Amino acid sequence: MLVSQSIVPDIKAIIAISRDKAIRVVDNERTLMYWNIGKRIFEEEQSGKDRADYGTYLIKFLSEQLQPEYGSGYSIRQINLYRQFYRVFPIVHTLYAQLSWSQYKLLLSVDNQEKREFYIAETVKNNWTVRQLERQIDSALYERLLISNDKESVLAVAKKEKLPSDAKEIIKDPMYLEFLNLKRESSYYEKDLEQAIITHLQDFLLEMGNGFSFVARQKRIHIEGDEFFVDLVFYNRLLQCFVIIEIKTTKLTHQDLGQLQMYVNYYDRIEKLQHENQTIGILLCANKNDGVVKFTLPENTKNIVASQYKLYLPTEQQLLEEINKELESFSNDGK
Repeated sequence: MLVSQSIVPDIKAIIAISRDKAIRVVDNERTLMYWNIGKRIFEEEQSGKDRADYGTYLIKFLSEQLQPEYGSGYSIRQINLYRQFYRVFPIVHTLYAQLSWSQYKLLLSVDNQEKREFYIAETVKNNWTVRQLERQIDSALYERLLISNDKESVLAVAKKEKLPSDAKEIIKDPMYLEFLNLKRESSYYEKDLEQAIITHLQDFLLEMGNGFSFVARQKRIHIEGDEFFVDLVFYNRLLQCFVIIEIKTTKLTHQDLGQLQMYVNYYDRIEKLQHENQTIGILLCANKNDGVVKFTLPENTKNIVASQYKLYLPTEQQLLEEINKELESFSNDGK
């Protein structure tokens, strides 16, 4: 007897979808349970607020009563998390069913409301996993976007309240490429970095930002008998344009910017369709002189961006230094 070849994969797909839904439902109920526990603890604390250290005593008491029966999920640390969860998200309908408890735990470490709103919006919009959300928080995505944008614009783009109108609204400087597993001390060439990006393309697209898709590597173009090769070509559906990336493992030069400008011009005049926007060029470099970038490119240019790459995630101190340096630069430019 003949059996349809599609029946087994179809049933496997049904099982996988149902399991995923069941896991999400269970996790959502668990998240609501923790929120309600936090709410009840907070209410009890308010009734005993006149007593010194009542909150600390209450958390310890609850852990002693609950942990023997329900396990390590009710340690002092975990119960404190439930209390904090309610304090940070005091209205239940603001909780997102798309977010897991593990993601909410990460968000509790984010130190202000606007930053949390940004990461929540980006997580929901991009369907980030726990690992992806953790990496974006650790790599200070919010702060990196704020360096060249205002707070309202960053949040509006994240919440889909507006489409990005400028490459700098979604392209980061610096870009953190720790997932390539390249050592800072090692000597390597552009082709090595390019190959590492292709090998870790999913992670690279995550670092690039919203709306990017891969088009070509070492794209050959002909200009009146001469051949040139563009390192990487992407397309961004939000900006509706091609995005060209040229890689330099040495310090950026004005010749590099000139070459990238030529590629951008070629794509605008030959490849771009009428309804599409101007091509964006990104020079991804190990080191750059912002003054060289400023005086090589036309004033107020929006379609050529020089972005420095880093092979390690920043420490908190490095990040603060970078932000302060950028703020000083903006302040001096405004004088």
